[in-house]
Amino acid sequence: MALFGTDGVRGLANGPLTADLALTLAQATAVVLGQGRIAEARKAAGKRLTAVVARDPRISGQFLSAAVEAGLASSGVDVLDAGTLPTPAAAFLIGDIDADFGVMISASHNPAPDNGIKIFARGGVKLPDLVEQRIEEAMTGEKLRPTGGDVGRVVRFADAEDRYAIHLLASLPHRLDGLHVVLDCAHGAASGVSPETFRNAGAKVTVIGADPDGININDGVGSTHLDKLAAEVVRVGADVGIAHDGDADRCLAVDANGTVVDGDQIMAILAVAMKARGQLASNTLVATVMSNLGLHRAMAEHGIHVETTGVGDRYVLERMNEGGFSLGGEQSGHVIMSRYATTGDGVLTGLHLCAEMARTGRSLEDLASVMTVFPQVLVNVRGVERTRATDPDVASAVAGASAELGDSGRVLLRPSGTEPMVRVMVEAASHDDAQRIADQLAAVVRG
Repeated sequence: MALFGTDGVRGLANGPLTADLALTLAQATAVVLGQGRIAEARKAAGKRLTAVVARDPRISGQFLSAAVEAGLASSGVDVLDAGTLPTPAAAFLIGDIDADFGVMISASHNPAPDNGIKIFARGGVKLPDLVEQRIEEAMTGEKLRPTGGDVGRVVRFADAEDRYAIHLLASLPHRLDGLHVVLDCAHGAASGVSPETFRNAGAKVTVIGADPDGININDGVGSTHLDKLAAEVVRVGADVGIAHDGDADRCLAVDANGTVVDGDQIMAILAVAMKARGQLASNTLVATVMSNLGLHRAMAEHGIHVETTGVGDRYVLERMNEGGFSLGGEQSGHVIMSRYATTGDGVLTGLHLCAEMARTGRSLEDLASVMTVFPQVLVNVRGVERTRATDPDVASAVAGASAELGDSGRVLLRPSGTEPMVRVMVEAASHDDAQRIADQLAAVVRG
């Protein structure tokens, strides 16, 4: 299998993801990303390349970041160690200081035993597939081995968090004065910077899930476990709850009643607000095929076009870059605001969502009513060939289901990219109808 997945290299720390692998991967990255016109010009001027390295608070991140930094420094790259920061902060800092590239050590929303290595190119952008392939090939090739004064230095990036927080605050169209916000930081990378930034933006802040100990990241808290956040919002009478995941590239929310507001609803709110301010490029929102039918209908009502991509924030970002679009994301809470970020940023998204509440004086429940969420049922049919998704019998069943639903729903079949499984997704006017049709189609796929 390829080393790189859809979001960098990820696996069980000290299982497949070892210190040796991290060091070798860093050395190969220095070889591949140390090429190009700008890098060559810097080296010709006698300057070493510079990389930003950050991590989330998983305990394994300590030895993995040390291995990455050793691999880079031994290849002649100067390393700025930004410590524990969100993934979008690392991406921002790369562009902010004009570093040559950067590395984030995180497994995002995965449990604590896992970890991952994400590599960003100049400007804080994700690597194209071709560059990832070149890095993987370079792992078995000749490494850079400077000596003496040509080896890289590893120094602390002392003002990394402050730079990121100032950037976030400068992006806000409105302060958050008068709002009471509950933040769930998933015991993750945003545990320090998110509460501080929301307070500096004027909000009253109650914090949960912000006591990382290296092994409790995402454990019953954060964007994948919203029950505690919803209960705390109701208990303290807050206006809104904001949930991050372990590396804070996601944002989900709950309103004052404890009702979940997902990524589709957040994008709908931001899209309408950005269009009103003339900041929604081409009046277009980029979303994936998994986004709710209600999002498409709401955007059409507001004169906003929806561009659709495959599942994965990298595909959303690719389409945004191709079309010059300013807003995109996923139902899961990856929201990309390209004017301010090169990747999904949960803190940025949460701040802008709350800013719209403060600006309009409207509740999150009211703002979220911009779209009607269609009941959505997802059935994973395991143990079948992925080609079953395009089987003639299955296609006939899908056509029949689509005809039955008409304009009141839709059907999507998606083969898994990593295992023998087909995902059946059905949206309908009622949950019972969605479940019934999804179960019928799943039976045909199994057949």
